[in-house]
Amino acid sequence: MNKKDIGSILKTAISLFLICAVASGVVAFVNSVTDPTIKANELAEANAAKSAVLGAAESFEDIALSDGTTGYVGKTAEGVTAGYVFPSSASGYGGKIEIMTGFDTEGLITGVQILSIDETPGLGLNAKKPSFLERFVSTSGELTVIKNREAGENEILALTSATITSRAMVKAVNQARAYFNEVTQGEGDQ
Repeated sequence: MNKKDIGSILKTAISLFLICAVASGVVAFVNSVTDPTIKANELAEANAAKSAVLGAAESFEDIALSDGTTGYVGKTAEGVTAGYVFPSSASGYGGKIEIMTGFDTEGLITGVQILSIDETPGLGLNAKKPSFLERFVSTSGELTVIKNREAGENEILALTSATITSRAMVKAVNQARAYFNEVTQGEGDQ
């Protein structure tokens, strides 16, 4: 290899390094500008979901759960506990389904809100419909999925042709119930 070839390789390497450095700088700058807005939007979405699933609450306080997840205790304007809200997730057909579930102080589900879902349109995506989400309201125990018959107590009728999505939703709601049980266990003994 002669000096001319080495010089050409060195010139190309320096050019590529400078292009990468400038591109990285631009990406870092754009991230620093958009990150606060993204975080604010995520917080607003989470607050809206908390209010949607526990409408009786005026404010929410964080609760640290044993697995590192943060739950929320909802308080009325007078500072009385209105209920609890817990985020949870499970794997559906198209990926992770993230939800927020609200409970009153007695353990009845007050609402379920989907935070993110990537299921099949017209099938699993029907989980976002109020008619499906309302199936969870006022249930009080561990839930199971059923098909082809009328749902009984603590049973959720699966979405047509979307049993995997239905099972994921039930699994996520049952996880939220486990958080509720963790937080409220022993409260009546005090």
